[in-house]
Amino acid sequence: MGVTDRKVLLAGASGMVGGLVLRELLRDSSFKGRVVAPTRRGLPIKDSRLQAPIVDFASPESDQLIQQAINQFADGTIDAYVCCLGSTIRAAGSREAFIAVDRELVLKLAQLAQTAGAKQAILVSSAGASRQSANFYLRVKGEVEDAMEKKGFQRLDLLQPGLLLGPREQRRPAEAVFQRLAPLANVLMAGRLRPYRAIPADSLARAIVRLMATDGEGIFTHTYDAIRELDPAA
Repeated sequence: MGVTDRKVLLAGASGMVGGLVLRELLRDSSFKGRVVAPTRRGLPIKDSRLQAPIVDFASPESDQLIQQAINQFADGTIDAYVCCLGSTIRAAGSREAFIAVDRELVLKLAQLAQTAGAKQAILVSSAGASRQSANFYLRVKGEVEDAMEKKGFQRLDLLQPGLLLGPREQRRPAEAVFQRLAPLANVLMAGRLRPYRAIPADSLARAIVRLMATDGEGIFTHTYDAIRELDPAA
């Protein structure tokens, strides 16, 4: 099945990467599929191929609202789960709030997609993700990767980008500084540091759409070079 007729559960569509993935799909006139993209505050995009229910993910009714959208808009079935959810501890407000989104919500939506028949999952993680990491952020990302692997999707694509280059709705002052320094830093990042190179968010989004049309079963991890190779515009 190519990307043209996929039914997708897209998490994080109001964020930078998720929004770019959504636009990549909808700007393609050959895309005849369906995108169910639940968000907390709705989306400014209107398209007959998009259903974007406004959901309070902390509410007990959230699963039911998302399932209703899948049932009514996507004929009860999902082909792929694409997760672009991502926050920071500072933005979330606490470690507990960060875990609630970046681990628990990621996995809850994965289960909803899988129950609706999804055979493929694409997860935006982070360079350096490992459940053995001493860094809290990277440890949580690693825990999510491990949990996704255990869910048994026929195909699981784990993308591990470094710093993402592009405009964010929520300002991250330190990240803005690093974005300005990224071109020089990338030149210096060689060898074992190469996977941590900064990457344009739109390049990552195009790679994700490309993966949605990629055949094969198994678990695949994509770092900087692999992501760039997947981007048809790179």
